[in-house]
Amino acid sequence: MQRYFVNKDQMLQATVTVTGDDVKHIARVMRMQAGDEIICSNNAGRTVRASIQHVTETLVTCDIVEELEPKTELPIRVTVAQGLPKGDKLELLAQKGTELGVNHIQPFAASRSIVKWEAKKAKKKVERLEKIAKEAAEQSYREKIPSVAESISFAQLVQQVKNYTHTVVAYEESAKSGEASALSNVLNTVKEGDSLLVIVGPEGGLSETEATELTAAGAVLCGLGPRIIRTETAPLYVLAAISYHLELMR
Repeated sequence: MQRYFVNKDQMLQATVTVTGDDVKHIARVMRMQAGDEIICSNNAGRTVRASIQHVTETLVTCDIVEELEPKTELPIRVTVAQGLPKGDKLELLAQKGTELGVNHIQPFAASRSIVKWEAKKAKKKVERLEKIAKEAAEQSYREKIPSVAESISFAQLVQQVKNYTHTVVAYEESAKSGEASALSNVLNTVKEGDSLLVIVGPEGGLSETEATELTAAGAVLCGLGPRIIRTETAPLYVLAAISYHLELMR
């Protein structure tokens, strides 16, 4: 069954109204008519099964048939802070990270980041990532679309560490030294409702100075297994480990 996200004010006690690009998808792509059913989420924890009543050029009105409880969100809120990478790697994170349960994506400029976000283009970049996250959230039956922020400086990222219950850093040098238990130790201490910040450097990794600053702020440096993995793989590795540890093992 097709799923769509609506604003909170579009989902009332007994009815749902779908607007925007989703109207064209319902009417022209899926060719749905009155009597067909869809799933709607209000991006704030409420998900319903709804029956289409009317389809117009600008909106689709539905009657709510059933309240649903998908329980597809991770038990903790995970933010991935990704050092600005080259190419379309942030788009990959937005799509696959959403499928794996990320709550928020925070790009940042690391000392080894080659890519720079121009202020005049930042809004469009974020909008593109938000669109990808929305589509992935619908496909993966998420109840919430991950939020995406504009890029911040490394210094600003360090200041954010204190806002999270736990912070882990994917650090290449830890992997090279054989460190293999830090991530597991952190996951053994997390509780439902906690917040976890996962920091991943760009293609060149984080510098020793950056790692030191993050450690001083309270972050834990982690090796992600015996192999050195790419910057676009690291956050997905951690998200999969979180899901396995907190959802499949409990």
